Amino acid sequence: MKQLVNRLNKRITIRKQTWIENSMKEKKQTWIDYATVWAAIEPLRGQESLVAQKSESTVTTRIRIRFREGIEPSMMIDYRGISFEIMYIIHPEFNKRELQLMCKERR
Repeated sequence: MKQLVNRLNKRITIRKQTWIENSMKEKKQTWIDYATVWAAIEPLRGQESLVAQKSESTVTTRIRIRFREGIEPSMMIDYRGISFEIMYIIHPEFNKRELQLMCKERR
């Protein structure tokens, strides 16, 4: 755990999709902030990237965070104006210490 904590040096915002209603009673899809947490952002490279691309066609980045209930693949990550779509979530050893969010960068 200590090694993970030392790498959590980026402040990210996890966003959740929701619907809002405007004054004309029209519903519009929007993103709201769900949580702001410390993370390690690791671009995938070499063989690791090839393996990830075979299982999920465009996974480019692994984002590690402390374990947190409620994180879902339908959520987005924002880091300094860069958006990441969560493709799938890895829960190493199921010990409630860490989540690895396998993401692709959205441009």
